[in-house]
Amino acid sequence: MERLTEEAIASELKRLVGQLAVAGRKDLLLRAIGVPMLEELRIEAARSELSRLVITEDYRFVLSDYHVEVELQPVHKAVYLLFLAHPEGIEFKRLADYREELTGYYLKTARMMDKERIVESVDKLVNPLDNAINEKCSRIKKAFLDLMDEYRASYYIIGSHTKKHIGGRVWYERLKVIMLPRELVVRSK
Repeated sequence: MERLTEEAIASELKRLVGQLAVAGRKDLLLRAIGVPMLEELRIEAARSELSRLVITEDYRFVLSDYHVEVELQPVHKAVYLLFLAHPEGIEFKRLADYREELTGYYLKTARMMDKERIVESVDKLVNPLDNAINEKCSRIKKAFLDLMDEYRASYYIIGSHTKKHIGGRVWYERLKVIMLPRELVVRSK
Protein backbone atom coordinates (compact mmCIF):
# COMPACT_ATOMS: atom_id res chain seq x y z
CA MET A 1 0.00 0.00 0.00
CA GLU A 2 1.44 3.36 -1.01
CA ARG A 3 1.73 6.08 1.59
CA LEU A 4 -0.12 9.28 0.70
CA THR A 5 1.46 12.67 1.20
CA GLU A 6 -0.25 15.10 3.56
CA GLU A 7 -1.34 17.15 0.55
CA ALA A 8 -2.88 14.06 -1.07
CA ILE A 9 -4.70 13.21 2.18
CA ALA A 10 -6.06 16.78 2.35
CA SER A 11 -7.20 16.56 -1.27
CA GLU A 12 -8.98 13.25 -0.64
CA LEU A 13 -10.54 14.64 2.54
CA LYS A 14 -11.86 17.64 0.60
CA ARG A 15 -13.41 15.30 -1.97
CA LEU A 16 -15.09 13.19 0.72
CA VAL A 17 -16.34 16.28 2.60
CA GLY A 18 -17.87 17.50 -0.66
CA GLN A 19 -19.65 14.19 -1.17
CA LEU A 20 -21.13 14.21 2.33
CA ALA A 21 -22.22 17.85 1.94
CA VAL A 22 -23.93 17.15 -1.39
CA ALA A 23 -25.67 14.15 0.19
CA GLY A 24 -26.93 16.46 2.93
CA ARG A 25 -25.14 14.47 5.65
CA LYS A 26 -23.43 17.23 7.59
CA ASP A 27 -24.35 15.28 10.72
CA LEU A 28 -21.95 12.51 9.65
CA LEU A 29 -19.32 15.07 8.76
CA LEU A 30 -19.59 16.69 12.20
CA ARG A 31 -19.42 13.28 13.88
CA ALA A 32 -16.30 12.39 11.87
CA ILE A 33 -14.52 15.65 12.59
CA GLY A 34 -15.70 16.02 16.17
CA VAL A 35 -16.67 19.21 17.96
CA PRO A 36 -13.26 19.77 19.62
CA MET A 37 -11.49 19.56 16.26
CA LEU A 38 -14.12 21.81 14.69
CA GLU A 39 -13.42 24.39 17.39
CA GLU A 40 -9.67 24.13 16.71
CA LEU A 41 -10.29 24.61 12.99
CA ARG A 42 -12.42 27.71 13.64
CA ILE A 43 -9.66 29.18 15.79
CA GLU A 44 -7.04 28.37 13.15
CA ALA A 45 -9.22 30.00 10.49
CA ALA A 46 -9.50 33.12 12.66
CA ARG A 47 -5.74 33.13 13.27
CA SER A 48 -5.06 33.37 9.56
CA GLU A 49 -7.19 36.53 9.45
CA LEU A 50 -5.56 38.39 12.35
CA SER A 51 -4.61 42.01 11.81
CA ARG A 52 -1.45 43.73 12.89
CA LEU A 53 -2.01 45.90 15.94
CA VAL A 54 -0.22 49.20 15.38
CA ILE A 55 0.44 51.28 18.46
CA THR A 56 1.13 54.81 17.31
CA GLU A 57 3.46 57.30 18.92
CA ASP A 58 0.46 59.02 20.54
CA TYR A 59 -0.86 55.65 21.79
CA ARG A 60 -3.67 55.08 19.36
CA PHE A 61 -4.37 51.37 18.79
CA VAL A 62 -5.01 50.63 15.12
CA LEU A 63 -5.88 47.29 13.54
CA SER A 64 -4.07 48.19 10.33
CA ASP A 65 -5.26 45.28 8.19
CA TYR A 66 -8.88 46.06 9.09
CA HIS A 67 -8.36 49.86 8.74
CA VAL A 68 -9.98 50.56 12.10
CA GLU A 69 -8.96 52.11 15.41
CA VAL A 70 -9.70 50.36 18.70
CA GLU A 71 -11.34 53.04 20.85
CA LEU A 72 -10.02 52.81 24.41
CA GLN A 73 -9.63 55.25 27.29
CA PRO A 74 -6.08 55.92 28.59
CA VAL A 75 -6.54 53.60 31.60
CA HIS A 76 -7.59 50.73 29.32
CA LYS A 77 -4.61 51.39 27.05
CA ALA A 78 -2.29 51.31 30.07
CA VAL A 79 -3.69 47.95 31.22
CA TYR A 80 -3.44 46.58 27.68
CA LEU A 81 0.17 47.74 27.29
CA LEU A 82 1.08 46.06 30.58
CA PHE A 83 -0.30 42.70 29.44
CA LEU A 84 1.25 43.07 25.97
CA ALA A 85 4.62 43.52 27.67
CA HIS A 86 4.17 40.23 29.54
CA PRO A 87 3.36 37.44 27.05
CA GLU A 88 3.96 34.92 29.85
CA GLY A 89 0.85 36.27 31.59
CA ILE A 90 0.13 37.94 34.92
CA GLU A 91 -2.03 36.78 37.80
CA PHE A 92 -4.49 39.46 38.90
CA LYS A 93 -3.64 38.79 42.53
CA ARG A 94 0.00 39.71 41.76
CA LEU A 95 -0.76 42.97 39.93
CA ALA A 96 0.71 45.00 42.79
CA ASP A 97 4.12 43.67 41.66
CA TYR A 98 3.57 45.62 38.41
CA ARG A 99 2.36 48.88 40.02
CA GLU A 100 5.32 50.99 38.79
CA GLU A 101 5.17 49.61 35.26
CA LEU A 102 1.40 50.13 35.05
CA THR A 103 1.75 53.67 36.40
CA GLY A 104 4.37 54.37 33.73
CA TYR A 105 2.05 53.22 30.95
CA TYR A 106 -0.83 55.22 32.38
CA LEU A 107 1.29 58.38 32.58
CA LYS A 108 2.21 57.92 28.90
CA THR A 109 -1.35 57.29 27.69
CA ALA A 110 -2.97 60.03 29.83
CA ARG A 111 -0.52 62.90 29.41
CA MET A 112 -3.06 65.59 30.34
CA MET A 113 -4.30 63.84 33.48
CA ASP A 114 -3.24 64.73 37.02
CA LYS A 115 -0.50 62.38 38.30
CA GLU A 116 -2.21 62.07 41.68
CA ARG A 117 -5.42 60.78 40.03
CA ILE A 118 -3.39 58.32 37.95
CA VAL A 119 -1.66 56.91 41.03
CA GLU A 120 -5.02 56.65 42.81
CA SER A 121 -6.50 54.80 39.84
CA VAL A 122 -3.54 52.40 39.64
CA ASP A 123 -3.89 51.66 43.37
CA LYS A 124 -7.48 50.54 42.71
CA LEU A 125 -6.40 48.44 39.72
CA VAL A 126 -3.74 46.53 41.65
CA ASN A 127 -5.88 46.05 44.78
CA PRO A 128 -6.95 42.37 44.76
CA LEU A 129 -10.06 43.26 46.78
CA ASP A 130 -11.26 45.77 44.18
CA ASN A 131 -13.03 44.75 40.98
CA ALA A 132 -11.49 47.58 38.90
CA ILE A 133 -9.13 45.36 36.89
CA ASN A 134 -11.99 43.05 35.88
CA GLU A 135 -14.05 46.04 34.78
CA LYS A 136 -11.16 47.38 32.66
CA CYS A 137 -10.58 43.99 31.03
CA SER A 138 -14.30 43.69 30.26
CA ARG A 139 -14.24 47.09 28.56
CA ILE A 140 -11.17 46.09 26.51
CA LYS A 141 -12.92 42.86 25.49
CA LYS A 142 -16.03 44.78 24.41
CA ALA A 143 -13.94 47.17 22.31
CA PHE A 144 -12.48 44.26 20.32
CA LEU A 145 -15.78 42.35 20.10
CA ASP A 146 -17.39 45.48 18.62
CA LEU A 147 -14.88 45.20 15.75
CA MET A 148 -14.65 41.46 15.06
CA ASP A 149 -16.02 38.00 15.77
CA GLU A 150 -15.28 36.23 19.04
CA TYR A 151 -12.70 33.86 17.57
CA ARG A 152 -10.48 36.61 16.22
CA ALA A 153 -11.14 38.74 19.30
CA SER A 154 -9.92 35.90 21.53
CA TYR A 155 -6.37 36.66 20.34
CA TYR A 156 -6.61 40.37 21.23
CA ILE A 157 -8.40 40.34 24.58
CA ILE A 158 -6.89 39.78 28.00
CA GLY A 159 -8.05 36.22 28.54
CA SER A 160 -7.53 33.43 31.04
CA HIS A 161 -4.88 30.78 30.93
CA THR A 162 -4.45 28.25 33.71
CA LYS A 163 -1.06 26.69 34.29
CA LYS A 164 -0.95 23.50 36.36
CA HIS A 165 2.10 22.98 38.57
CA ILE A 166 2.93 19.60 40.05
CA GLY A 167 5.53 19.28 42.75
CA GLY A 168 5.10 18.33 46.37
CA ARG A 169 1.52 19.46 45.79
CA VAL A 170 -0.64 20.41 42.81
CA TRP A 171 -1.42 24.10 42.38
CA TYR A 172 -2.76 26.29 39.62
CA GLU A 173 -1.54 29.62 38.36
CA ARG A 174 -4.47 31.58 36.93
CA LEU A 175 -2.76 33.81 34.44
CA LYS A 176 -4.27 36.53 32.30
CA VAL A 177 -2.68 36.82 28.87
CA ILE A 178 -3.05 38.36 25.43
CA MET A 179 -2.67 35.53 22.91
CA LEU A 180 -1.88 37.77 19.94
CA PRO A 181 1.43 36.68 18.38
CA ARG A 182 3.84 39.48 19.25
CA GLU A 183 5.14 39.70 15.68
CA LEU A 184 1.73 41.23 14.87
CA VAL A 185 2.29 44.09 17.36
CA VAL A 186 3.89 47.07 15.63
CA ARG A 187 5.06 50.22 17.39
CA SER A 188 5.06 53.15 14.96
CA LYS A 189 7.53 55.92 15.39
